[in-house]
Amino acid sequence: MDFSSALPTFLITLREGTEATLVVGIVLAYLSKAKQSYLNKWVFLGVAAGLFASSVMGGIAQKLVGGFSGTLYYLTKGIFSVAAIVMLSWMLVWMTQQAKTLRHQVQASIENALGRQSANEKQAGWALLTLVFVAVLREGAETVLFIAGTFSPDRAQVGLAQYAPAIGCVLGLLASMGVGLAIFKFGVKLNIRAFFKILGIFLLLIVSGLVITSLAAFDLANTVDKVLNPVTGSYEFLDPPQKAIGWFSLGPLVADTSGFLPQDKLPGIIFSTLFGYTDRLYATQLVSYAIFLISVGTLYFRSLSGKPLFSFRKSTPIA
Repeated sequence: MDFSSALPTFLITLREGTEATLVVGIVLAYLSKAKQSYLNKWVFLGVAAGLFASSVMGGIAQKLVGGFSGTLYYLTKGIFSVAAIVMLSWMLVWMTQQAKTLRHQVQASIENALGRQSANEKQAGWALLTLVFVAVLREGAETVLFIAGTFSPDRAQVGLAQYAPAIGCVLGLLASMGVGLAIFKFGVKLNIRAFFKILGIFLLLIVSGLVITSLAAFDLANTVDKVLNPVTGSYEFLDPPQKAIGWFSLGPLVADTSGFLPQDKLPGIIFSTLFGYTDRLYATQLVSYAIFLISVGTLYFRSLSGKPLFSFRKSTPIA
């Protein structure tokens, strides 16, 4: 049985879940310090609501993708993949840049929520619930987009291996909760910056791999391999297949590694599920991958160093 497809979802959920866990931990720690721990129930309700909403979104996304076949199936997977690329890239770059002020932003939101207590305790609780709910749902939505755009139950596997991506999600969520408990409950000193930096590099490679898989999905959606014969009323296969949109193409084949590193056997299957490796790489995929990796990677490392994402030189006036 192959459980390799659990690796990407584990890393994604670990990264996203840890960020949400840190927000929840900061809220609980602040309430304890302010002697307002009786509001903790609203925080846990926010966590439960966020997880439930994320699960519903995941179920809808999987039903949507799994409910189609042929062209619509690949088109939907491609669209979800592009959405995941956009959302995860934004999270990777923008949220990394905002990480330094995360604690202050959360504390400001808590103070604003507690400020409503003078009017009504329930209002303060609802404000805390909303804060936590949004934090959990945001990370959950990004994870859902990634899974829906990349994976679906593999009917070639048996037993639990069919649901390896879902298993990876659960394990990643449990691991992120373990990180939160270690920090806030047991006082373990963890270099959060280094932790997120390492996970961020993995995430950058995973999202870059989505560029390859999304292009492959759109190419399959654009491929017409059979047509309906109006005379016989049956489908006839085209040899070779044709393109519905002529200008869209993956281009010429630039690398064929199927002979020594097939993508459906170890270790190729791990590289495929984790980093989008394909044993038949085409020119459009290679160029798009390189452009995305270099551009988003540059922005990511600029955000890590605290530099502005975009720097513009001031023009020197000519005397």
